[in-house]
Amino acid sequence: MVVLGLTGSIGMGKTTVANALRASGAAVWDADAAVHRLLAAGGAAVAPVLALFPDAARAGDPASGVDRAALGARVFGDPAALARLEAILHPLVRAGERHFLAASQRRGCRLAVLDVPLLFETGGETRCDATLVVSAPAFVQRARVLGRARMSEERLAAILARQMADVEKRRRADFVIRTGLDRRVSRLAARRVAARLSALTGTRWPGCWAGALVPKAGGGRHA
Repeated sequence: MVVLGLTGSIGMGKTTVANALRASGAAVWDADAAVHRLLAAGGAAVAPVLALFPDAARAGDPASGVDRAALGARVFGDPAALARLEAILHPLVRAGERHFLAASQRRGCRLAVLDVPLLFETGGETRCDATLVVSAPAFVQRARVLGRARMSEERLAAILARQMADVEKRRRADFVIRTGLDRRVSRLAARRVAARLSALTGTRWPGCWAGALVPKAGGGRHA
């Protein structure tokens, strides 16, 4: 089974590419969705997060889970608070990745995709056979992001400050898909990547998930 790390900065069109990979037969794991589940009612992160940030309880009721908007406001601009939050979430997210990969292997999947926004920033590429970066022109990215609810210039700047520059991500990637054009072009490129990787044999799972992680150089090929 080949493990593909899918990443890209905010507003680059990663969801479109992830859906195209899924439609091509790949199993796709969404890190953001996993975090939402961890913070929802009954989620494994609710108790430890609210122990640190009690004011972030949804509707003031810990049993209802964590209010992600309130939590985001609490850690926004506070690197120390953000680091404490990540210390809780990252191990739980990693456990979710392992569960997903094990289940994908049992189902006989040829290609398993880890959709992780901060893949390079957290060293996650070392656990992948290949990486795919989704990219778009800066003006397209900006228009997409500022069109979202509760988004502002200040918030966008803070998010981008935490993310590796797009040019560096593209330099490190094995594949790059541009999404500034018609979506059909992006979907076709994703299908080509899925077809190419599904024909290969992966070496990262489960070895690199059990112990030492071996660095892997990227090539920046365009799909």
